[in-house]
This record gives sequence, structure tokens and C-alpha cells, in this order.
Amino acid sequence: MLIREAKRDEFHILKEQRLVAYQSFQEELSPKHWGRLKSNLASANDLQPGVEVFVAEIGWEIVGSIALFPCGSHTYTGVQEISKYPEIRLLAVTPEFRSRGVGKALVEHCIDISKIRKQKSISLYTGCFMKNAIDLYEKMGFKRVSSLDFKPLNDGITVKAFRFDI
Repeated sequence: MLIREAKRDEFHILKEQRLVAYQSFQEELSPKHWGRLKSNLASANDLQPGVEVFVAEIGWEIVGSIALFPCGSHTYTGVQEISKYPEIRLLAVTPEFRSRGVGKALVEHCIDISKIRKQKSISLYTGCFMKNAIDLYEKMGFKRVSSLDFKPLNDGITVKAFRFDI
């Protein structure tokens, strides 16, 4: 598996891949919440200055991606606090390549970059319905920061905050 920086001409592929990767959550979410999640997945947030996007390749095929937002980013509607740490966002692995370590490798890559840059921590948010992602983050040593959780809509869905101290 190769982890590398995404090329600008690949961003449309990554947006499509994210939608496929998250499609299974559509049935669990209200139509309004699914619409917001879908909009975030297809947004241009990852094109902001300072945001780095990485892909995982297996046999010349992009099988996953992740975005690393710099400190000071304001990445979520509903979150008042500006991130003090680099933040992982938009982790997506194509369904046929799940459980092969792709997601873990992408997250580790972001942690390694943050270590090199002498960051104290790295953070992320994930929906309470994303059980596999939460399990992965906790196994990797991410700790919950419930004081930073938020509810983007009034539909019972909590977006949970996590931090990994480097």
C-alpha cells in the first residue's frame, strides 16, 4: 500500500469515493442529516489553503483518502471553537477494501506528519453512528473529548470529538 498526497485532478474521484464509502449510513440517518453529510462529503472544504489530502493506493487504484486540516481551521458548522490542533477529516475507504488496514494507515500517516511538525495533539470528529470508525480511533489511542461534542441537527445524532496526544 502506498500513501501519497492527492493530486488536484483526483479530487473529483475522491468526492465520488467518499459518497460511496458513506452510502451505508443513509438508512440510519434522517433525510435532513443525510443531506448535510452528503453535502459535506462533496464540499470543497478540502481545497482550502493549508489542507492536505492523502490517498491510499493498492495496485495503482485509489482505495481510500483522508484530509488533514491545519491548526486554526474552522471546519464544522455548529462548532464555535477554532481547532488548536491539526484535524483529521473525511476519512473514506472503499467498501471492498475495508478491514485491510487502509483507514489505519491513512490515520497513522496524519499522526506521523503531526509528529514531524512537533504538534502536541491531533483531533477529529465522527458521527455517533460510525461505530467502526470509533472503534478504530479508540484502538489507535484517540481519547474522547466530550466537552467538544456537538449536535448539528435536532435529530438525536451527536458528532463526537476525539484527540490523540503525540
